[in-house]
Amino acid sequence: MARRPIALVTAAVLLLEAPGIVVVNAVMARFVKAQSMSLDGMDPDAMYTGTWALGIGSGIALVLCSLVALLAGVRDRRPGRAARGLLIGCAVVHGILAAVAVGLLGWPAFTFLVVVLGLIVLTLVAYGEGHGKAAGPREEVPAAA
Repeated sequence: MARRPIALVTAAVLLLEAPGIVVVNAVMARFVKAQSMSLDGMDPDAMYTGTWALGIGSGIALVLCSLVALLAGVRDRRPGRAARGLLIGCAVVHGILAAVAVGLLGWPAFTFLVVVLGLIVLTLVAYGEGHGKAAGPREEVPAAA
């Protein structure tokens, strides 16, 4: 099975996506600042700061997910429980963003997000619970008399 290439490609895609999400949030923050936009009377500076914080936090989370996939691919071992939880969370966010993106941004954005979602799920499945166990059934040793 092609576990290593899948994990390494997933790591590369997530690592390339991280600066992209930061740039998108930077552009949105600039629009918020330039237009003095607010939601229901919120301070525009708080909206600006929150947009930047979301972008930086999302970028860090994507880099961490990329690191988890990279370590899984390099070591060819299943990620730990916390690391798997991080990848599952990343997959859920990509699925939700894909559902929203199809209506707001169109099919190309949806396709990209679903491809990344598929890579994350493939990485999780490739290093699933059965990874590292014997392929065949175990032989039972007779009990001592």
